[in-house]
Amino acid sequence: MDKAVDLWNKENPNIQVKLEQTPAGSSGTYAKMYSALKAGKGAPDLAQIEYQELPGFVLENGLVDLKPLGMGVESSKFVDWQLGQSTFGDSVYAVPQASGPMGLYYREDIFSALGLKAPATWDEYAVAAKTIHDANPTQYINTFAPGNSAWFTALAWQAGAKWFGLDGDTWTVNIDSDTTLKVASYWDKLREAGLIKTEPDFANGWYSDLQNGNIVAWPSAQWGGSILSGNAPTTAGKWKVAPLPQWDSTYASANWGGSSTAVLKGTSNAQAAEKFAVWLNTDPQSINLLLAGGYGWPAAKNALAGSTLDKPEEFLGGQNANKDVFKKSDESINTSWGWIPTTANTYTHLNDGFQAAVEGHGTFVDAVKAAQTATIADLEAKGLKVRAGD
Repeated sequence: MDKAVDLWNKENPNIQVKLEQTPAGSSGTYAKMYSALKAGKGAPDLAQIEYQELPGFVLENGLVDLKPLGMGVESSKFVDWQLGQSTFGDSVYAVPQASGPMGLYYREDIFSALGLKAPATWDEYAVAAKTIHDANPTQYINTFAPGNSAWFTALAWQAGAKWFGLDGDTWTVNIDSDTTLKVASYWDKLREAGLIKTEPDFANGWYSDLQNGNIVAWPSAQWGGSILSGNAPTTAGKWKVAPLPQWDSTYASANWGGSSTAVLKGTSNAQAAEKFAVWLNTDPQSINLLLAGGYGWPAAKNALAGSTLDKPEEFLGGQNANKDVFKKSDESINTSWGWIPTTANTYTHLNDGFQAAVEGHGTFVDAVKAAQTATIADLEAKGLKVRAGD
């Protein structure tokens, strides 16, 4: 982001952008933004806000409608489904930035040594998990990180679940659908059989396991390649990417992650901020700078061709994963998925339940059922109409 801002400032002397790098939103920055909005001072002109957090900011009347400032015209530059994540009613409250179409990163060298191919189905994935762990008890196919319910959410999304909806003026919540319970039960079985780890991801132990080959696959988003290459560089050339394993014969993928650039209420620079936000997420030079930092799959239309995404990757042994896997993945996402204003609370409920299961108190299935009840209560506490989904 810093390099993109530097480029803008060099080319636009009359509109200078000052970048403040903060902890991830869920690590405290979102709370600070809400406090500043409530106080009526101290909020930044622009902020990077994840798609699942946008409804909460809109509910608090914290974002500027960018449609009359130019996004009404500029919106045609963006992929429809990502634009939809930023659109509420007739208003566009953020400029889409990037998403996270998913695939399966796997250690091709270890799989081949065991006579395994990349699993095409989740049944094959479970078989591979047993083969890998039986051959070497220190190796696991993956970790189910109990504190990362966003990852689990994406897997439920891929299976065909749709947790949230809006029926007129009433929110619907369907977290504990049969589809989601199927996914939770699947990971319960792998956990109970001791075939997966349950350590936190994006933590030192997990990075060490990636480096030494104790974790040999990772269902992840396109931006996961940057995580692997940045934290396990000595494994270069040993990884490949395959499509996500499937539940049935109809190919489906999902999205994990994704952010937008929003303009916060109270700014005196709304027009300039909107101009920068559109440039940041559509200018080819800016996109390439952001891609180099692993920011995800661009929201701008036709951004793949000619970009840094459009070439073989040395870390993946020369595989052009973006063209071979993630382009189709991006085109195979159920784009009707939406979020609620209390998604962050839902994630917390799931995290708590998953952690309890890992510690021997209940199951992942129990965690999903509890999150359903707690999420309805969260929306009711906001004074919103809500009912359990169909």
